[in-house]
Amino acid sequence: MGRELLAVIEQIGREKGIDTGRILEAVESALLTAAKKKYGAAENIQVRIDRKNGEVEAISLKKIVNEVTNPKQVIFQKVREAEWEVVQREYSARQGDLVNGIILGQERRNYNVDLGKTEAILPAHEQIPRETYRRGDRIKAYLLEVKRTQRDVQVILSRTHPNFIVKLFEAEVPEIAEKIVEIKGVVREPGDRTKIAVASRDRAVDPVGACVGMKGSRVQAVVRELRGEKIDIIAWTQDSRVFIAEALNPAVIEKVGLDEEKKSALVVVADNQLSLAIGRNGQNVRLAAKLTGWKIDIIGASEYEKERVVRDQETRAAIAQQLQEQHARLVQAESAAAAAQQASAEEAEPQTTPAAGATDSEAATG
Repeated sequence: MGRELLAVIEQIGREKGIDTGRILEAVESALLTAAKKKYGAAENIQVRIDRKNGEVEAISLKKIVNEVTNPKQVIFQKVREAEWEVVQREYSARQGDLVNGIILGQERRNYNVDLGKTEAILPAHEQIPRETYRRGDRIKAYLLEVKRTQRDVQVILSRTHPNFIVKLFEAEVPEIAEKIVEIKGVVREPGDRTKIAVASRDRAVDPVGACVGMKGSRVQAVVRELRGEKIDIIAWTQDSRVFIAEALNPAVIEKVGLDEEKKSALVVVADNQLSLAIGRNGQNVRLAAKLTGWKIDIIGASEYEKERVVRDQETRAAIAQQLQEQHARLVQAESAAAAAQQASAEEAEPQTTPAAGATDSEAATG
């Protein structure tokens, strides 16, 4: 019995990747718990399993027994707890990495994925829309989170997280893995479109070309993994006008005007580029705004020209009004100055008075 117990424990240790000593300690702890339940918690009981022959020994100050009933549910619980610790430690260290797995099945729209040493969950809200899998399908995913619950350790996967794109490109583009090309930002509407901004630390390396690859091989590998999701690769730059124009790819941009205070941009495109710049249901401009951090308004060239003519007319009218008002104020000021000058001159003119001793008639004739 003892050697069979050791054999079972060693087998469990190999399969689960748990140290045999940990399992033996768990069994001893379970046996001790069972013994105290039977004989009383106050009893000074010791339980020991011989590491060589597997014999179980339980000792009490009052009573010695040769055989102790094996409470299997307690043993299994201790083994599971040890297994959970191993899983939590290993996969917590891999959080944020790309992992490979095999679909085991689906439960309540969540996929169960075999990662080898443990099972993971791909929740419904972390699945790319319209993607379906069958049992046995291989899958790549982003290891999003590892969390401990009262019942087990849950490893949560994601295929919708923006960092899933980052990890896919790291796997396909050596320049990214080697930190020569840097991913400055990723925005995404899973299943439809992704925009990724890249920059190079080496002037000799074109960051966009590195991500695209020879004849598009690198980016196409990522697109295949995403089941056809469109990917726009954009050269990052500190020039906001250029960056906004590039972010609206594939549309061709004519003009970009910025309001730095409001952090908003007015983008002018040719009329035949307007729908492309905006995108279906506004998707292209929405993603561009998220990527650049600017509020973006798009207008067609003809509408912009009409508005420009109206603005010019309004500007000219405003200038003419200002000139008229200035002229009126100038005329008023000149009139006031002339009146003041005349009044001053009248005050300065000498008064004529009759000579002393002259009669009224002389003064009158004189």
